[in-house]
Amino acid sequence: MRIVLQRVSKAFVTINSKIVASIDSGLLLLVGIEEADTPEDIEWLSGKVIRLRVFPDETGVMNRCIAETGGDIIVVSQFTLHASTKKGNRPSYIRAARPGTAIPLYNLFISSLGSVLGKAVQTGDFGAMMDVSLVNDGPVTIIIDSKNRE
Repeated sequence: MRIVLQRVSKAFVTINSKIVASIDSGLLLLVGIEEADTPEDIEWLSGKVIRLRVFPDETGVMNRCIAETGGDIIVVSQFTLHASTKKGNRPSYIRAARPGTAIPLYNLFISSLGSVLGKAVQTGDFGAMMDVSLVNDGPVTIIIDSKNRE
């Protein structure tokens, strides 16, 4: 799994001009799932996201995690995170999981995040054409890949 994590002061997702998810301070997660992903990847990533210290403490140092701030999370599926641009100019998405594999893992990830965070996680609609709007706070943007655990 590959995630683009963005600390936001505001984010929302619209589908057909209707807002389906909206948060103030928190995290927006763009999530790409590949065929080789497993529930172990979900467990590792959900723990990493919840414990990642990207929010400022009282001195302005990034020393607090999402759970400590009371912030919210929006998760948006994004198969294009597994695009390969190695050959030519048209990206290949061969590594991106097919819906039959991706949807159960996507739902498990959302459930796992909510369980660890202690509250519901908002989402877009898997596979839908979505408009994602955000105000990146900081800006803080981090890429996390369960296959490259740095």
